[in-house]
Amino acid sequence: MRPRSYRYHSTVRTLSLFASALTCIIVIIQPAFGKVDSVTNIFRPLSQPAQEIKETSFLVLAICAVIFVIVGGLLVYAIVRFRHRPGDEATEPPQVYGSNQIETAWTVLPILIVFVLILVTSRTIADIQNRKPAIGSVSATVVGHQWWWEIRYPELGIVTANELHVAASNEGNHRPTFLKLQSADVAHSFWVPQLGGKTDLIPNRENLMWIAPTEPGTYLGNCAEYCGMQHARMLLRVVVHTPQEFEQWVREQQQPAVEDASASEGRKVFFANSCVSCHAIRGTSAKGVFGPDLTHLMSRQTLASGAALNSHDSLRAWIRDPQKLKIGCLMPNMQMSDKEVDQLVAYLETLR
Repeated sequence: MRPRSYRYHSTVRTLSLFASALTCIIVIIQPAFGKVDSVTNIFRPLSQPAQEIKETSFLVLAICAVIFVIVGGLLVYAIVRFRHRPGDEATEPPQVYGSNQIETAWTVLPILIVFVLILVTSRTIADIQNRKPAIGSVSATVVGHQWWWEIRYPELGIVTANELHVAASNEGNHRPTFLKLQSADVAHSFWVPQLGGKTDLIPNRENLMWIAPTEPGTYLGNCAEYCGMQHARMLLRVVVHTPQEFEQWVREQQQPAVEDASASEGRKVFFANSCVSCHAIRGTSAKGVFGPDLTHLMSRQTLASGAALNSHDSLRAWIRDPQKLKIGCLMPNMQMSDKEVDQLVAYLETLR
């Protein structure tokens, strides 16, 4: 028989481990209820699909919580009720060889729980995936690349990168955005937690999803499928406008690139190097398809799919040596002089 002091210290150690685990869980979960721009915030949905997913998740969590409380309560009761007591060495506990009622209960109840969860989950999935585009909805194609997002609006004649712009929906103006998801290389996964669930982008296959944000703002997402060494920096932004602001954004994006005479030297640098082989600028002879469309580069909030803010210094550092900012990216160091870099940056900053 172990001494009482050993049992005491063992109990304290167990309780300390439990408290530490509970603290870790709180630290992990708490940010999900905090800032609206948190990448992993799934508990503050602001789009219809995300709201339906949240409600289903809460049902699953509630059922699991009830099971946990029952099992944990029975375990605590057994530990307390049948704990070791002085004098137990001389007796043998009652031998129980089974109970048909208990065995039937713990077989039937889990089957019923699983059946309920299957029905609820299937209904939610069907309701989301079977939704058809309505009049006034926006269609966009999202193509995953290593490691950036190409975004096309075929009906609007717009091509951009790393930022999906949509209109907010409300009771009087429901305007969902339907997305076609494709991959240009490996498997990726489109995930903006506050707006919808994860949907994979598979090579040679087209998947579909839709979102209907209800509040204007910028919502952060990311690739949720490991796709290479810069997977963690394949970030995504969904910019939700009011209907009027979205129409203005569309008109601006449909315009060709502005020709600014003050940046003519930088334009020459752009077309004298292999930039034109990968990038496109509408209204010019640059028709590249391997890199992001640069027609309205400076209207975007970030560079390199969220790796840096779109500022003068970040743009210059990106052009000087892309590998320092995003190791392994397919944009090479063009080995330009400082003067050429400054001229090229001045030209790119006119693309608004």
